[in-house]
Amino acid sequence: MALTGNQVDLFEASMPRLQAIAYRLLGSASDAEDAVQDTFLRWQSADIDRIEVPEAWLTKVLTNLCLNQLTSARARRETYVGQWLPEPLLAGDPMLGPADTVEQRESVSYAVLALMERLSPNERVVYVLREAFGYPHRRIAEILDITEASGQQIFHRAKKHIAAGRTRSEIDETAARRIVEEFLTAATSGRTEPLVRLLTADAVAIGDGGGKVPARTKPFEGTAAVAKFMRSLFTPNQAARNLLGGTAEVHVSYANGLPALVVTVDGRVIGVLCLEITADGIAAFRNQANPDKLDRATRQWAATNHGEPALRIN
Repeated sequence: MALTGNQVDLFEASMPRLQAIAYRLLGSASDAEDAVQDTFLRWQSADIDRIEVPEAWLTKVLTNLCLNQLTSARARRETYVGQWLPEPLLAGDPMLGPADTVEQRESVSYAVLALMERLSPNERVVYVLREAFGYPHRRIAEILDITEASGQQIFHRAKKHIAAGRTRSEIDETAARRIVEEFLTAATSGRTEPLVRLLTADAVAIGDGGGKVPARTKPFEGTAAVAKFMRSLFTPNQAARNLLGGTAEVHVSYANGLPALVVTVDGRVIGVLCLEITADGIAAFRNQANPDKLDRATRQWAATNHGEPALRIN
């Protein structure tokens, strides 16, 4: 069925919100794009004149598509090679969605996206729609075909799960950049002691290589182990040179609302290292190195002015 210009415009106006919802639900920009495209196909074949509230209809269709993907994703991740981390979105990516409140910013952070993997599909939907987009419980209940009371219970349960594993990392941008720069100085000093002073006692380092690039299958845990690993990561050696295939440039940036180090070789993003910074120090490093999850970051990187690198690794 051919759509009118107004119907196409209506869908396109909804796309940024739909993409932001889908990304938070799926943790994958490419999967989010596919879900939004499938939503459009259903919009195209629907009897639109009978749809009273197009925004609600589109959100319901998208949510159901994401629920199906979340169910199958759980099975896929059981066979995933190594640690699974979300696809990173660099600062300025429109798929990051609203960032006016602390809750909205946290809902797309690497830390919270990783924690949301522990939620059931319904818990994840309720949490995202309520916390990040402010949907009233009544509308969420209609989307999921549940009672409003059930939706509220699911939300409180999901919020409790997230809060139990989260350390609030809201920190002044200037202070965060200073800490990242101190980290780079410490990591390239060749000594672990300066790194230890920057880390929390329960610091962790997690890497996602997806079986495509070397990455430890289990996280590094504890100050000493993380400091030793970070020192080795930023110490040039022949094996690293062979793996990189050229001079790596390290830029201080932001990804998913958190301070990050973006590593590029010849303009291609080969790693995004997100730092979770708290008042007590750096609590976590989450490094996305799976090339399948860095295409969007590379495209965005090429389209932005990012200045001189903070570090070159030859």
